[in-house]
Amino acid sequence: MPLQTSTTDTPGSALLRRSFRKSFPPAVRGEGVYLWDAQGKKYLDFSGSAVVNFIGHGNAEIVSAMTAQARSLEFVHGSQFSTPIAEEYAQSLLDFAGPNFRGGAVYFTSGGSEAIEAALKLARQYQVEIGNFSRSEIISRNQSYHGATLGAVAVSRNKKRREIYRPMLREFTSVPAPYCYRCAYDCSDGCANCGQEYALEVEAAIAASAGKIAAVILEPVSGATLGAVVPPPGYLERVAEICRRNEVLLIADEVMTGMGRTGRNFAVDHWGIAPDILVTAKGLSSGYAPLGAIIISHNVVDAIATGTGSFIHGFTYSSHPISLSAGNAVLAHIKRTNLVQAADSDRPGSTAYQLKNALADLRNFPVVGEVRGIGLLWAVEFVSDQTSKAPFPSERNFAAQVAQAAVDRGLLVYPVQGCADGDCGDHILVAPPAIISSEQIAWAVEQLGDAIQEAAAHS
Repeated sequence: MPLQTSTTDTPGSALLRRSFRKSFPPAVRGEGVYLWDAQGKKYLDFSGSAVVNFIGHGNAEIVSAMTAQARSLEFVHGSQFSTPIAEEYAQSLLDFAGPNFRGGAVYFTSGGSEAIEAALKLARQYQVEIGNFSRSEIISRNQSYHGATLGAVAVSRNKKRREIYRPMLREFTSVPAPYCYRCAYDCSDGCANCGQEYALEVEAAIAASAGKIAAVILEPVSGATLGAVVPPPGYLERVAEICRRNEVLLIADEVMTGMGRTGRNFAVDHWGIAPDILVTAKGLSSGYAPLGAIIISHNVVDAIATGTGSFIHGFTYSSHPISLSAGNAVLAHIKRTNLVQAADSDRPGSTAYQLKNALADLRNFPVVGEVRGIGLLWAVEFVSDQTSKAPFPSERNFAAQVAQAAVDRGLLVYPVQGCADGDCGDHILVAPPAIISSEQIAWAVEQLGDAIQEAAAHS
């Protein structure tokens, strides 16, 4: 049967764009918290693009570091060489990750999805190296998102992004994620009980597998799919203890939350837990170059080093020198300018503290169900009724309407659907660069409020 020609009006671009149903203005410049398109329109990047930019656009010192590296050496393959920049940056990242990773190692990739793939394969190899040959299963959580490659999609539970690919996937066990706004348990005690109940579901899934679980993967603070959901007290600590007791690795997906975004070097630091493998990307290079990494604990590295002696995995562009020079310069900039402290929403007067207080005013809008988050990662969830928490119908695409109304005002936010049940439930993510000023925050929240009102008026 011949392919049908689309009747969709396309802009004639040679690019396979993310959507044929919307226009994408060409961006030509970035500086600080702002982007400009080819027509000269200025946008305040209130979502850090897709929770990527943490240090601001147009930072000359990052570009200079990349240029210097390109002049001396642009590329070597990891099967033949290491590089000084790779060794230096890996050690700096281990130090940044803290004492739990002392004696560990770093594996670099070109982005978050590649890093998740590497982490999953590493977890399997670790179990084989220590003699747990039957351990090949991964437990993930409902309403999670871990990346776009098939392995990452297999452990993700974002319905809209995985449904079409289900026949191609290996289906792993999943458990509910804590989501206290729509909690399955009793939250009347300040969520102390529900955290334990959700953790026990992880333990039950491990027990039901009869010794087949290699790892549990989770986002310490939910990213795009649920939108900045902070775990209830005691939950992550209990999950970490359950994993240790059952010889199951804990993989923390900090692609969005790492590198200072939540007001700690990594989000796990808020709860004092020590994952075996920590995955990071996005803010790792702040968008200046494609870059991801897995930060690996000593016990996992030692099992391979004293076993087969090699990680059975590889990417051509792993440890690309120019990308690593960008990441190394970004990390140095974050530390020198105290941006992690700026992203601490519990620190009075900090950038994140100001953002938290400004966003709180949005709770007064009838269509806002919850404003939640931590650090410089926040979500605004929309509902058709605050009392019942009923979401808007999915076909309404309310979050996209808010985002478009914001774009019209020169404000960029990140709309997502499906947080309530996989299909319904609208929220937007707010995750500005840490250099945003109080005046810029006030203007952005005012524009966002107007955008919400405009979208609600179309009901």
